[in-house]
Amino acid sequence: MPPPDESPPALLLGPLLRHVDPVSATVWVETDRPCEVEVLGRRARTFCVGGHHYALVLVEDLEPGSSTPYEVRLDGGQVWPPAGSEFPPSRIRTAGGSGPFRIAFGSCRYASPRTVGESEGIPPDALDLYASRIAPLPEDQWPDALVLLGDQVYADELTKETKSVLRRRRTSRKEAVALEDQVADFEEYTRLYVESWGDPQVRWLLSTIPSSMIFDDHEMIDDWNTSAAWREKVTSEAWWHGRICGGLVSYWVYQHLGNLSPQELAENKTWQAIQGMSADDAARDAEPMLREMAELADAEPATIRWSFVRHWGDARLIMIDSRAGRVLEEQHRRMLDEDEFAWVEAAMHRAVDEGVEHLILGTSLPWLLPHAIHNLERWNETLNVRHHGRWRGRLSEAVRQASDLEHWAAFGHSFDRLGSALTAVARGEHGRAPATALVLSGDVHHAYAAEVVRPEGLAARVHQLTVSPLHNQAPHPIRVGFRIGWSARARRLTERLARLVRAEPTTLEWEKQAGPYFGNQIGELVLTGREARFVLSVSELGATELTQVLDMPLAEA
Repeated sequence: MPPPDESPPALLLGPLLRHVDPVSATVWVETDRPCEVEVLGRRARTFCVGGHHYALVLVEDLEPGSSTPYEVRLDGGQVWPPAGSEFPPSRIRTAGGSGPFRIAFGSCRYASPRTVGESEGIPPDALDLYASRIAPLPEDQWPDALVLLGDQVYADELTKETKSVLRRRRTSRKEAVALEDQVADFEEYTRLYVESWGDPQVRWLLSTIPSSMIFDDHEMIDDWNTSAAWREKVTSEAWWHGRICGGLVSYWVYQHLGNLSPQELAENKTWQAIQGMSADDAARDAEPMLREMAELADAEPATIRWSFVRHWGDARLIMIDSRAGRVLEEQHRRMLDEDEFAWVEAAMHRAVDEGVEHLILGTSLPWLLPHAIHNLERWNETLNVRHHGRWRGRLSEAVRQASDLEHWAAFGHSFDRLGSALTAVARGEHGRAPATALVLSGDVHHAYAAEVVRPEGLAARVHQLTVSPLHNQAPHPIRVGFRIGWSARARRLTERLARLVRAEPTTLEWEKQAGPYFGNQIGELVLTGREARFVLSVSELGATELTQVLDMPLAEA
């Protein structure tokens, strides 16, 4: 029998500062073994999932508007900050202070260890450069929140190092070939998160800036839930069950758990079941329970709500799941089911009732697209619905999947319903209109700003702000396509195409205010009272720091 390991427990990943309100915060960690985790005198035992060990520490009784440096201890031994760190101490800054409220945001971050980067034709990681930019600044110039809008990891685009590890792990040639360039299960997902969140710059950033996260398709697989035909095909694959369960379990552990407020944690049955494991069950593995949750969530999306709300004083973020909860029946396609959409609308109304100045919706997929692309998605959806089950419908479905025509515009009913909800808020139909109603998105590997200009008489400014990628690239054809997509000629051509098939036109009108911008990038919202600004910074090949390319007012004081 081997002797027991007498070395102290180690911190594998984290700490991640997640939900922060005026008086409390949650801190997430992954450790190498069971232990007790301590942050600012508050303690939590680790829980086990698939042989990995995690903890979420709830830190309460903080002062509003305060800034509190913290350390992480495992079984009493300090493990964070690391010895010799070049970064400032990690700290918890609660809402309620003076000065602007700053929100950094972006999406689509391919793994960024030092072995990945310009050698693969990808510009430097914008999140790395952003961490290096803000670290030497006074902390009142740091962002107050970080919003990550999907594709925090790429389950279907792996680094060379991860491919090599997975080939050694897999026991059969058949298994290796079936998913040669993709992960297969929870264990393989854990490597993606270490690879994505393990580099020093991002590790420090996530330890000191509260983060809010939502998934997009690449956390599961490219084009996840594009259509009923897509889903029917992929679910017939032998590897799919392990993949979707591993993806949803890992998302719950690494991302979703930290999105929840203390009250939501107290009401979450899955979390309470894990917490309810007694000391005698310390080694009990929660993976089987979480796999059951994942299987049910995939089969019946209404059983779990991945969407959530963040309360930030004068600002309110409503983060919308625009992937997992789709209704895919061709004659009744919806981006969200009825209960989920009603929940979003109710959250919007509550925000207005409570007098917020800035209503922010987060959705991984852009709501307002370049006009030509919007028209193509409406054209394609109309053909799919009208000719479903016939050869024209099959051809239209092939075009939809090949061209990624699956944004809000491709779910016409949901696009219009979200537009109606936003313009009703902007008109003041539910109370005093906020200064802005903003939609933050990613996915499309470029950045732009657009504003709703019709209907007229809106008391609030309604903007779409799209920032993507943090670390990836847009192939040349995509760059050309999105530039053309905003052109007047392409718009007229696609409008005629949509009219030809009698696609239902939208009553909204929007105009591009800035962009498109390419390269790796990160956006910032700067909110001061009723004033709002959008700042965009970009990194290109060969850059050693971010370059600010835009500082645009969204609403005046």
